[in-house]
Amino acid sequence: MSADNAYEAGEGYAGAAEVRVGDAVVQVPVALSGRFEPVDGAYHWSGRTGAEPALAAQLRAGRRDARVRLPGHGAVPARLAEVDPWGGVRLTGSGTPPWRAEAQATH
Repeated sequence: MSADNAYEAGEGYAGAAEVRVGDAVVQVPVALSGRFEPVDGAYHWSGRTGAEPALAAQLRAGRRDARVRLPGHGAVPARLAEVDPWGGVRLTGSGTPPWRAEAQATH
């Protein structure tokens, strides 16, 4: 993914991101989406990063707490979930997503 194909909508984002795990900061492409979950009343978002050995190494070392920042937005808390077969890392979060999610504001 390149910055050229980044999109923002109420429910997702694809493009460049910064993922911080402890003192390590990794620039990586991401594809994220989210939804309002009426069962718990919270907005949940998740997605995957592009292949990034440094980020996968952080997860394999047992580090799960992260912060995700997209261009033009503030950082939000996230969790590293697992490494996929291609070297990408699954990200999850709840509450405010890293992008402007107008869909969450209506619930």
